[in-house]
Amino acid sequence: MEGFDIKTVLGLYNYWIVIVLAMAGFYIVISRANLVKKIVGLNVFQTSVFLFYITMAKVDGGTAPIIEKAYEVYSNPLPHVLILTAIVVGVATTALGLGLVVRINDAYGTIEEDEINAQDQAE
Repeated sequence: MEGFDIKTVLGLYNYWIVIVLAMAGFYIVISRANLVKKIVGLNVFQTSVFLFYITMAKVDGGTAPIIEKAYEVYSNPLPHVLILTAIVVGVATTALGLGLVVRINDAYGTIEEDEINAQDQAE
């Protein structure tokens, strides 16, 4: 294949990690019936999105945006700040999800999705 360079493909290891994390998180969400495991899968998927966004924001040779004559290429700090905000929102969302799992466990006596569905169908 013309233009194929193994160093280029392996040099994009951040993107490979993003893909592996996203697929692992997605697989956990769709394959597990346990609600806590589903929340963990969503967190793994969310981490892959954070890593992807930070990887895209990195500028080769870029420095902090402090204006000096010695530097010409700057990295924008805004994506990193947005990810910090997203991490805080993710932690809060995870706490809410786990709180809902506790409430579901109190109501149904289980956190397995198929058992909850069976109890709902029986009523």
